[in-house]
Amino acid sequence: MKLWRAPQSCWLLLLLACSRPDAQLDASLYQDDAAGFGLIRPGIEVLLEDSLHLVAGRRVGLITNQTGVDRSGRSSIDRIYEHPSVELVALFAPEHGIRGTADPGATITDDVDVETGVPIHSLYGAVRSPTPEMLDGIDVLLVDFQDIGARYWTYVSTMTLAMEAAAEQGIPVVVLDRPNPIGGAVQGNILDPAFATFVGRYPIAMRHGMTLGELARYYQGEFGIGGELHVTPVDGWRRDVSFAETRLPWIQPSPNMPDVESATHYPGTCLFEGTVLSVARGTAAPFQQIGAPWLDGEALAEIMNGYGLSGVRFEAVKFVPDAPSDGKFDGVEVSGVRLVATSPEYDPTHAAVALLVETHRMSGTQWGWLQAHFDRLAGTDLLRQAIDAGAAVDEILSGWRQELEAFMRVREQYLIYP
Repeated sequence: MKLWRAPQSCWLLLLLACSRPDAQLDASLYQDDAAGFGLIRPGIEVLLEDSLHLVAGRRVGLITNQTGVDRSGRSSIDRIYEHPSVELVALFAPEHGIRGTADPGATITDDVDVETGVPIHSLYGAVRSPTPEMLDGIDVLLVDFQDIGARYWTYVSTMTLAMEAAAEQGIPVVVLDRPNPIGGAVQGNILDPAFATFVGRYPIAMRHGMTLGELARYYQGEFGIGGELHVTPVDGWRRDVSFAETRLPWIQPSPNMPDVESATHYPGTCLFEGTVLSVARGTAAPFQQIGAPWLDGEALAEIMNGYGLSGVRFEAVKFVPDAPSDGKFDGVEVSGVRLVATSPEYDPTHAAVALLVETHRMSGTQWGWLQAHFDRLAGTDLLRQAIDAGAAVDEILSGWRQELEAFMRVREQYLIYP
């Protein structure tokens, strides 16, 4: 496979285009790399090597976590702190903390980075948006963390709230972009704004197919987030390049996102967080398998494989959840299925709806919804109601098609990569 990349001389043009949400990006900027597979540089490297003018001589705030690294795995915190032309004055921590070790939903406290002595402000504690006091003395605010391509991801909400807060203080925002690890496919339903929460603030698809920088452009252009926005793009990446092919390090963005395989299934299996079934938290394969003590994994696998879904197979499995924080069968062996992605045609949202329909039927009176949580993940109460009413999978998915197609048309103008 050929990898397309922009030559170095084109990145300034692309950066200028990225600062305007309504910009039409010229595909001719991308030229064939005759060597075949080219070097892929994340946004932190593009910033410090090609676009230093955005931060040179300025006092910088950085929203990041352990996933903010260069292609060698070196922390963006260290690279910025040690750069002679940049003054790093504040760090901001999203959910799971600056090092990503805190449990889901655990309060993050203010702290000081032990390596640099830079103060860390929590954006997942008493406040979730930077206060004017936190932003005092900051000339430019950087955002650098790994998104995983699903709507339900609190880091993205942290970014949008920070964009709003920075705009109010007249502080420009620079998003240091990274590849979407699960590619450019767009799947699932569109969130109903009535169900907007910190888990998902805006009406986008369950699997949105965009990078963090593209999301920032989309949110600014479609939802009135003001302020000055720049995106330092990923040099050399295109949408059909798998994460493994990027040769970038995978650093788990949360305790139960150990690898790209879990991220691939997450846009679908995350919905089971809103049910009484386990998503295998605390095991080696979270979000790759679902189960409960009363399920017959062999029977469920046979039923699910009978759907003939493209790009995925279902294997009977037994596992022991080990996540006391979610209260689902901790230390108890459960039976269920493991989802195995077999090709890029896989639609995890389709698979999840089919799994919801079948496990709901098999569970009988033992089924249970965590209603508020499920609805905020689903972005609607209609999915839950349809499953309770016995709706068929195709009937449910057909109701999503029109809004999904409209979303895909609108997002085109904000895309950066071919």
